Amino acid sequence: MIKGIAASAGISVSKVFKLQHPVVNVERREANVDEEIKKLADAITATQNDIEAIKANAVGRLADEELAIFDAHLMVTQDPEFVGQIEEVIKSENVNAEFAVNQIASTFIGMFESMDDPYFRERAADIKDVTYRIQTHVLGLIIPDLTTINEEVVIVAEDLTPSDTAQLNRDFVKGFATEIGGRTSHSAIMARSLEIPAVVGAGALLDKCEHGQDIILDAIDGVIIFNPSDAQKEEYAAKGQAFADHKESLKALKDAESKTTDGHVVELAGNIGTPKDVEGVLNNGGEGVGLYRTEFLYMDASELPSEEDQFVAYKEVLENMAPGRVVVRTLDIGGDKELSYLKFPHEMNPFLGYRAIRLCLDRTDIFRVQLRALLRASVYGKLSIMFPMIATLQEFRDAKALVEDEKKNLSKEGIAYSDDIELGMMVEIPAAAMLADQFAKEADFFSIGTNDLIQYSMAADRMNEKVSYLYQPYNPSILRLVKMTIDGAHKEGKWCGMCGEMAGDEKAIPLLLGLGLDEFSMSASSILEARRIIRDLSFAEMQKLAEEALNKATTEEVLELLSQYVK
Repeated sequence: MIKGIAASAGISVSKVFKLQHPVVNVERREANVDEEIKKLADAITATQNDIEAIKANAVGRLADEELAIFDAHLMVTQDPEFVGQIEEVIKSENVNAEFAVNQIASTFIGMFESMDDPYFRERAADIKDVTYRIQTHVLGLIIPDLTTINEEVVIVAEDLTPSDTAQLNRDFVKGFATEIGGRTSHSAIMARSLEIPAVVGAGALLDKCEHGQDIILDAIDGVIIFNPSDAQKEEYAAKGQAFADHKESLKALKDAESKTTDGHVVELAGNIGTPKDVEGVLNNGGEGVGLYRTEFLYMDASELPSEEDQFVAYKEVLENMAPGRVVVRTLDIGGDKELSYLKFPHEMNPFLGYRAIRLCLDRTDIFRVQLRALLRASVYGKLSIMFPMIATLQEFRDAKALVEDEKKNLSKEGIAYSDDIELGMMVEIPAAAMLADQFAKEADFFSIGTNDLIQYSMAADRMNEKVSYLYQPYNPSILRLVKMTIDGAHKEGKWCGMCGEMAGDEKAIPLLLGLGLDEFSMSASSILEARRIIRDLSFAEMQKLAEEALNKATTEEVLELLSQYVK
């Protein structure tokens, strides 16, 4: 039995399909510049043809937001800066194409992998996928074609690229297990979209299995069993059926209220990154969008997006989500999230540096364009604007003043905007949580960003494995900051939501309910299970639970307390 990370829930009892990609050996060697430039051009063309074929094959099986990944892949191959830098290395250093590709791609990959936001960190996987494909074409290697699978299997691999995952036919591929990866990796996200069970980050697997042997994949508890006994096969087949029955039963809750047994109602919303993601929120019974990350408009462009480009995107989300509320986070970029076309100062600690609202208040030329686009779009739905990384009351006041200024400008131009727009803030800096009662006098709402709140409170980079043990959502100190934020909002009659990972954590939901959280925003696929949990709980009992948790001394004590409420 091998343990991994359950990334896409389900059970599969099947046969192993051992996937091994050709190894790309990249060595620096002197080469003829003209020949290598031609090799690079031919490889890029072949890669573009591959990507278009993979996308065409996936139409009808993947949602639009997953298919959009391949548009991003094509953009990488067409990016003049990316391709131009590779050509420059070949010309200036007289080196082979695959080495030049590797050198430039490594820089881009390193930049994305250093980012805090999982959405952007996974862009590194896009570049890795495209880079690998270009290099295989340069070297004349052949990548396995997964569309030829015609029997029921579980794929076992070191990792699956987005291209691999897009080729999977769920009539035959009943799951996959990988040696590396996490819940936010592209392969995991696409597995959830395809509803294929997946266990990732399981360590050495390929050396422990053979093509065609029996396998059990338990992607509920993150377990892989090679050569299972007949009794184990029967046990897990029954477990799989029970899971399928449970999942089917959740569909009945799509239009149900998110209401506790004693009548307390909360809102369940979805986190999105693109307009296409709204479909998943609606299909899973989401009542609104609690976090719309607008950075994709900037990250997926070769220049600052225009007011019109932004207006179209915001309008689409508001129209499709109406009458539900859409909380749009203003530009959260800088420091750890760089743009190729916008130069940022080098910083020793970018997570605590020039980013988000700090950048926007400095570069009001950029910020005003976004605010105008948002205000123009506001007439098409229920808009709430949220400012990220607020540390001081003056920052919030300055941001709010810019909104009011742009309202006046639009009025002078005769351009309509809604007179019912909420202006709120992310609470992700401990200083803001501590002063929540004062912020709530001027903000219309709060949304707690637990990912950053935790790492800032514990002084621990959650991407640093050496200190990852300090990333403790259930530490009583974090819970007290959350409670302080919620109480500060309620004191002034304002609502408080949460858009960090914790909001969709099944273990955390009873506790957050008891702490008084009004809105839970999470990945769309988590909404129905969260609704089921909430509808089985008593708000009064959860309030007592929360009070008890706040008085515990350690994370372990809190988790022990919660264990009785989470099945």
